[in-house]
Amino acid sequence: MRVAAALVLVPAALLTAYLGGWIYALFWTVACAAILYEWTTLVGGRDTRLGFWLSFIAGLLGLIAALLLGLYLERVGVAILLIGLGGLGAAIFAPAERRGWMFAGVLYAGALLLGTLLLRADPMLGFVAMLLLFAVVWATDIAGYFVGRAIGGPKLAPRISPGKTWSGAIGGVVFAVAAALGVAVLARLPSVAPVVVIAVALSVVAQAGDLMESGIKRRFHAKDAGTLIPGHGGVMDRLDGFWAAVLLAVCIGLMRGGLDDPAQGLLLW
Repeated sequence: MRVAAALVLVPAALLTAYLGGWIYALFWTVACAAILYEWTTLVGGRDTRLGFWLSFIAGLLGLIAALLLGLYLERVGVAILLIGLGGLGAAIFAPAERRGWMFAGVLYAGALLLGTLLLRADPMLGFVAMLLLFAVVWATDIAGYFVGRAIGGPKLAPRISPGKTWSGAIGGVVFAVAAALGVAVLARLPSVAPVVVIAVALSVVAQAGDLMESGIKRRFHAKDAGTLIPGHGGVMDRLDGFWAAVLLAVCIGLMRGGLDDPAQGLLLW
């Protein structure tokens, strides 16, 4: 089931990234809405009271508004404001002890949506930036699993994720660098040395994002964030590392390339 699901999801992610435009935006809007749904269900447990569904609707409306304003009107500041307002709406509708978690869920999903949209919007290198992210995160995840299983050794964070090892983490970084160099060569980037540094940083934060999500699931006594993807658990389970990598990548891109060319800011040094 894991292989079958991957054979569907990986080509879909690559194809929509290649096509860009509204198809790409719709793909990630659906993914982020699924993440918001899973987060809402996770922090609410089995309790599906009206308040939690209202929280989900409020956050979803914020995400959709962010999509429309951020992509088509290029008013990213307004999109960020609407995500924040969606988070406040979610917090208001949630029980008092869960308000902080509900607010964080909208910010979590909203950051992924805006980050993916901003990077891909760069007409020159948007697709290459997404390829780099896919390559780094997927290589980190796959190599981390197999290297960790083959070598074993000391645990990376036994209290949070007992299955992860330092050998797997290091192996993930090494293969992530190799994958990133492959993308850089294929894309004929003028300088590959910075890509190595970026790949290391993205791989490390991707693993940190994975551990963070594992910690949240442990906090709420859940094995998986959801069951939307057969054999894989939830959408959050598949995109936790990608979320962290996107966040770092878009921050680097915005600092160096601004809102007009974030992907070039990330890749051209």
